[in-house]
Amino acid sequence: MRAVTQVYEGGFSDTVFNSQEVFRALMDAMASPGLVIEIGNLAAAPSPISSVAASVAATLFDHDATVWCDKSITSSAAAIGWLKFHTGLELTSNPSGAQFALIGDLETMPSLESFAKGTSEYPDRSTTIILQIDGFNGPEELTLSGPGIKDTQGFAPSQLPKMFVDQWAANRGAFPRGIDLVFAGKGALAALPRTTRISKKEA
Repeated sequence: MRAVTQVYEGGFSDTVFNSQEVFRALMDAMASPGLVIEIGNLAAAPSPISSVAASVAATLFDHDATVWCDKSITSSAAAIGWLKFHTGLELTSNPSGAQFALIGDLETMPSLESFAKGTSEYPDRSTTIILQIDGFNGPEELTLSGPGIKDTQGFAPSQLPKMFVDQWAANRGAFPRGIDLVFAGKGALAALPRTTRISKKEA
């Protein structure tokens, strides 16, 4: 019974105000790659979806959104039920056809190449990937540069996909095509648009 109740609980307390707050944070994050922006714990979804990831999903997903979720999320009936009830999304089993992707386990996520990169005529027809992480004090700091960054910006997410720097170089090389990333940490988010250059920090 509790699992059923979880599906209906935990949405925004003020749908318009809360979604505007999260959307503004997302726009600021995209405009300033690697900048960590704090947001409140506005939504509460069943495990394994974190509060920030739930808030981003509730803001971006709707009945027109095609979303791919990884196994860590699809294996939870309560989590999928929550997403469907609160966003009306359309789930897809094909990452290359997804407008959005929600990743709970970075260890097992597909390569960035697996997702939609859009076309030269319609580069916006690409996947925005939301990555759940623990925080932004990871063991390895990346150096970011590019549009929206004055000189360079340090960025140290707690987890990264395998071979991330190489994958990202290939993604950026496809510009104007390419995927964009949103990192959902605890109480904060950050973003990497496809225009951002990444290198490992010099020792």
